[in-house]
Amino acid sequence: MTKDLDLDRALGFTIPARNARGRVVRLGPVLDEILAAHAYPPAIEALLAEALTLAALIGSTLKDAGGQLTLQAQTDNGVVKLLVCDYRGGELRGYVQYDADLLAAAPEAPTLFALFGAGYLAITFDQAATRERYQGIVPLDGATLAEAAENYFVQSEQIPTLVRLGISRRPDGTHVSGGLFLQHLPEGENGRERIHTRLDHPEWEHVNALGRTMGVDELADPSLKLDVLVWRLFNEEDEIRLLPETAMVRGCRCSPDYIASVLAKFPAEEQRSMADEDGMIVVDCAFCARKFPVPVTDHYVS
Repeated sequence: MTKDLDLDRALGFTIPARNARGRVVRLGPVLDEILAAHAYPPAIEALLAEALTLAALIGSTLKDAGGQLTLQAQTDNGVVKLLVCDYRGGELRGYVQYDADLLAAAPEAPTLFALFGAGYLAITFDQAATRERYQGIVPLDGATLAEAAENYFVQSEQIPTLVRLGISRRPDGTHVSGGLFLQHLPEGENGRERIHTRLDHPEWEHVNALGRTMGVDELADPSLKLDVLVWRLFNEEDEIRLLPETAMVRGCRCSPDYIASVLAKFPAEEQRSMADEDGMIVVDCAFCARKFPVPVTDHYVS
């Protein structure tokens, strides 16, 4: 990919006259780096790409630079057992646990229901500054993760929301994804209760209708600048305020030192029980698909 392509960043904006805010995001090399670590089948790869794009869209709305957004989809009886993505300060990571036998019996391009069955979607916001956590859980309804996320914001947050996602695999085998996130801002708040928020508010109906004209092929076209996408949608508005952009990177936080510090919190006897015959505790990171052998030594065994 050439350097002039618009990739691995999120751009926020507001439309003051419509009481609306939004985000556009596009992922490229970061997406490939995360996907390459797992060598997932195409259907699982596409699902994770969609989830990472969604996590980047929602996570980049956090005002707390140290805050974290975690997106989790789970079921007990579907092809996909667990999907986890998180975002923190522009860092993305994610993985999928699935049943290979059930996937082999599924259609070539399975629907969200075919992958999860009666699953649920949980979105968790962790605020580093205040140490507050808020989580909402909704049924995994809708044909796509984008529709499931829209249902989450309507049911858990009572905020009218539009989410559009586009994923493409380029001729050279690399991936590009893009997303659009629009919300109608409430006219007031009392704690977490939104006041005067209506799904049929004329301002929201206008913004929502324009947002739905954005093609998924445009979102996943790296030659289209993100600010150009915003201008295309809302060029007739009196004012569009662009917010500072956020760069996206792959962000697995595992390391031998970090893992050793976590293991050091276990009693010595438990540490020894976790070790293999060579005296090594092998920790497998699900996010980056790497194994970390850590020796059981007096350095951290008390």
